[in-house]
Amino acid sequence: MAPRPLGRSPRPLGRSPRPLGHGTFWRPRSGCGAGCLPPPPTVPAADRLTRLTRLTGVLGMLAAGLVLLVLLPLLTRRLRPVAGRLWARGLLRTLGVRLRLVGRLPARAALLAANHVSWLDTLAILAVTPARLLAKREIRGWPVIGALARVGGTLFIDRDRPRTLPGTVADVAAALRAGHQIAVFPQATTTCGTAGRATSAGRCSSGAPRPAPFRPALFQAALDAEVPVVPLTLTYHFAGPAGPAATGVAATGPVPTSVAAFIGDEALWPSVRRVLGLRDLVVTLDAGAPLPPDRSRHRRALARLADRDPAPTRSALDLVG
Repeated sequence: MAPRPLGRSPRPLGRSPRPLGHGTFWRPRSGCGAGCLPPPPTVPAADRLTRLTRLTGVLGMLAAGLVLLVLLPLLTRRLRPVAGRLWARGLLRTLGVRLRLVGRLPARAALLAANHVSWLDTLAILAVTPARLLAKREIRGWPVIGALARVGGTLFIDRDRPRTLPGTVADVAAALRAGHQIAVFPQATTTCGTAGRATSAGRCSSGAPRPAPFRPALFQAALDAEVPVVPLTLTYHFAGPAGPAATGVAATGPVPTSVAAFIGDEALWPSVRRVLGLRDLVVTLDAGAPLPPDRSRHRRALARLADRDPAPTRSALDLVG
C-alpha cells in the first residue's frame, strides 16, 4: 500500500486540539523542564581558569566563524562541508566537549533522524557528516551561528505555522533528490536525554517515561525521495568509570546525564555557561543501520522504526578529545 500523501491526513499534521499558548497552534511537549537538570554539586565542575579559557576560546571561534562566512561562498561545494566540519569540531573542543562516533554514516543521500537534547546536537552532527540541517526558524537570529547556518544551506521550519509543514517536507525531499544528506530532529522539541536510558525506572526526573516520540511528517520526505533513513542517537555522559573505556570501545552502560539539555524556558546563554563549567563531558553519536526506502511503508511506521534506543555495544571512534 502506498503511503498516504502528506496533505491528505485526516487530521492536519502539526496541529493539536490543545494549543500550548496564545498565538501557538501546536508545539510538542517533552515532559522535560528545569527540574530535569541535575543539581550543580552532582556534576563534575571545571575550575575557574578553565571556564575563563574556554569562554575566550569560544569568542575566538565565533570570530573565526565570521571569517568563515566570507570564505564559504568562495569555496567549492566539496570544500564547504569540510570547512564547516573543522569549525564544528574546533568549537566542541573549545567548549571542552569530547565527541565519539559509534557506527558508520552513509556517503550518499539519506535522511538522518536524530533525537534532540541540546544545541550541541547540531555541532556533533556537523562534526561528523556534511549533512544540511533542518532547524527551527529562530536559529536564523542567533549571532554568527544563524548566519553560518544560512550560508551552509540549512533549511528552516516554522513550528508556529503548521500550514507550512507540507512545503517544508517538499523542500527536504527536493534536497534529498539532489543528493544531499539532511539531518532532522523529528521530536520537534528538545528533551532531557535520559528517559528510558539507565535512569531510575526508565524516567527522567520530570517523570516522563518517553519525553517525545519521533513525529512522522518529515519521514514522508525520505519516502518521496526514495532515500534511506539513518537513525542517530545522541547521548551525553561523563568520562570516567561510568563513561567510555579509555581503549576506544564503549563501556557497558555509560550513564546518560541531562546536564547538557536545552529544555524548558531556558535562554541560550545560561545553557552555554553551564556547559562551559563542566568537566569530562562526552557526547556519543550512535549511527544505526540505514532503513531502506520502502514506499509500501507508511511514514508512521518508518518513524517508529527510526525511534530507537542505542544499539548494542560497538566500537567507538574518538573524534574530538
